[in-house]
Amino acid sequence: MNNTLLLKGTFEQAKRDNGAVVISLPKNKSVSSEKLKKILQDLKYLYNYWANDTTLQGALVSVYYNKIAAKSNRIQRLLSSANNSVRGARFYDESSPKHLITHYVSLQEIEQSIREVAEAIEIIDTQLDGCVSAQTIEKINSKNKNEKINLHYDNLTKTNFLKIVVDAYYVDRLDIFSDIKEFDDKSIITIFKTSVDTIDLMNKLGIRLSNDRIIDDTTLLLLPDEYNLLKEKAPYLISMSVTDLSELTKSDFNIIDASDNFTVPTSKNEPTIGVIDTLFSNNVYFSDWVESKNLLPKEIETSEKDYLHGTAVTSIIVDGPTLNPLLDDGCGRFKVKHFGVATNDKFSSFTILKNIERLVIENPEIKVWNLSLGSKYAVNQNFISPEAAILDKIQKDYDVIFVIAGTNKEDNEEEEKRVGAPADSINSLIVNSVTSKGEPTKYTRTGPVLSFYIKPDIAYYGGDNENKIKVYTQRGVEHVQGTSFAAPWIARKICYLISVLGLSREEAKALIIHSSTNWEKQKFDPNKIGHGIVPIKIEDVLNTKNDEIQMIISGVSDEYNTYNYKLPVPVHNGKHPFIAKATVCYFPKCSRTQGVDYTNTELDIKFGRIKDNDIKSIDNNYQDTKGHYTWEKDARLNYRKWDNVKHIREVFTTRKRPIDSGNPKGFWGLSLKTKNRLNLEDGKNLRFSIVITLKELNGVNRIDDFVKNCLLNEWFVNRIDVQHRVEIHNISEEEITFEE
Repeated sequence: MNNTLLLKGTFEQAKRDNGAVVISLPKNKSVSSEKLKKILQDLKYLYNYWANDTTLQGALVSVYYNKIAAKSNRIQRLLSSANNSVRGARFYDESSPKHLITHYVSLQEIEQSIREVAEAIEIIDTQLDGCVSAQTIEKINSKNKNEKINLHYDNLTKTNFLKIVVDAYYVDRLDIFSDIKEFDDKSIITIFKTSVDTIDLMNKLGIRLSNDRIIDDTTLLLLPDEYNLLKEKAPYLISMSVTDLSELTKSDFNIIDASDNFTVPTSKNEPTIGVIDTLFSNNVYFSDWVESKNLLPKEIETSEKDYLHGTAVTSIIVDGPTLNPLLDDGCGRFKVKHFGVATNDKFSSFTILKNIERLVIENPEIKVWNLSLGSKYAVNQNFISPEAAILDKIQKDYDVIFVIAGTNKEDNEEEEKRVGAPADSINSLIVNSVTSKGEPTKYTRTGPVLSFYIKPDIAYYGGDNENKIKVYTQRGVEHVQGTSFAAPWIARKICYLISVLGLSREEAKALIIHSSTNWEKQKFDPNKIGHGIVPIKIEDVLNTKNDEIQMIISGVSDEYNTYNYKLPVPVHNGKHPFIAKATVCYFPKCSRTQGVDYTNTELDIKFGRIKDNDIKSIDNNYQDTKGHYTWEKDARLNYRKWDNVKHIREVFTTRKRPIDSGNPKGFWGLSLKTKNRLNLEDGKNLRFSIVITLKELNGVNRIDDFVKNCLLNEWFVNRIDVQHRVEIHNISEEEITFEE
């Protein structure tokens, strides 16, 4: 077995060369004045509507696009402040998803758009025979006097005229949008952000809110009559709405042994994992390893069943291998800080939202949190749940990671069902269940999240009818099944990698996901098992076969292009006898109010041989390559654009042959291109980690050659020796008593 290598090298940073911006239509496409006349009608309707509704100090305008629109294809002149006025994004038309983006603008901007569109229509009708084609724009922009078209403009500039034409090509219509649902209980409502203070705005509508019912400046907890009043007076304010009370997904519990024959030694310097769940019972053999706190309101009465789920989950984290020898991961035992926030049947999303950031702040020693609570309701395809959004924010702001259960289907549910909150958290590590045979369980729910983010991230053994997981509760040993009991096994591994071996959370997350992948085409639907099944033994996460070289490379993105073109992959007879796979992870800032455009920053990875002074990426990624164009829909599907976890690989077959090295020294290259949706600063100082595995096609162990080449090319190499690192951890955690 080969140890995983930690590589430290220098990444170069380069700004983006934007060059001259050319305003144009797609080849052979055109825009008629009739299309602009329809847009003009929409603008006039919107102006009249908002001129008569004085609730806001501006106007909410929703732009319906005719496709999934890349940032470069979104309106640039219709609504002149469009780049800074986005308040939400979603998809409409389920059969062929298209963008719907909501803006908050002034009435003056709508007036200006009306005047400019009207002049554009007149220009097209009187000077261009009622239509503007891509060829027409080329002639308008031409420097050749013989073919150039010179137009007469009154108030418009040529640039703004062309922007309006191009905007019109990508826009289907402009309208007013609201998200209206029916709720019988309390609901969590997110309103579009405007220039009016939220409490003042609600008071204006007759809804009196106290600060303890506000999560942030746009998310509120409303009673049914308050929600109905909002729907009646200002439905256009409602961007997103979900019920507050979520019913938990069920897990099966079967008592098999009420006797207590287990013991644990006294805890010493073991790491601590945070657990947020139902209540914990101290009437168990491992209770000394657990510090528990009941965060439920005092008026809520509890019963024995309210302690089962939380106690069972914590039993796996503390002593899972003793209860399940076949799943012994080699990680030892862990201490737990357990916070009870729910009963067996329901939990209040709002209560969790108000508590969870405080818990993370008050317990800075905890780097890994397990959350096996999950709603039975499917997540919305157009926005992230409030619970997931707060988890993503916490993970961006604090150096922690959440491991979350992928939620379960009920026994009587046969059809596919999307995951429930908070399993839609993008920054968290979401875990689904597989059977002991490695197949998706019957209770498995599916992704994706927001139509394309891969969730779950990974799968692990959560029990099935034939082979259940053993847990321990106040009733004794029990047999269970559910994603709730797959997640804590992964929390153990992540905590071991971070707290014992000293890896960063980015490195740990990337390594866990990477370990779940293989060299073959994936057999099961990634919407059910994510990238794959994580190995049981931690040594199989950290070590590879003798014909493989695995490395972890970490860095920080500061500019558009973060790159290194000097990874010295061994060459044999002038060729590279390797195939490769790579996984990159990072924790971006996210914006729930942006709907489907949720992650603010994208890191696009290219990895492969250096040929002709460029990277020939192993996944043929040609985004941002001169002369190539990728549709936004295809970029999301094929290259995981905007997803914060990307895995690329070559598939192994017996027909694979070594490839020409491409350059004399055999260098491979890494490049991460940073793109931001809202603010250029969002991508600054963004940490990332990449796990790379090279597989030698002839079965030869070339790790020593690789290490030597690295040391000769300014890479510092450190082998991850588990035993050595555990010894260092134990020494560092020893309490030293000084004699007086």
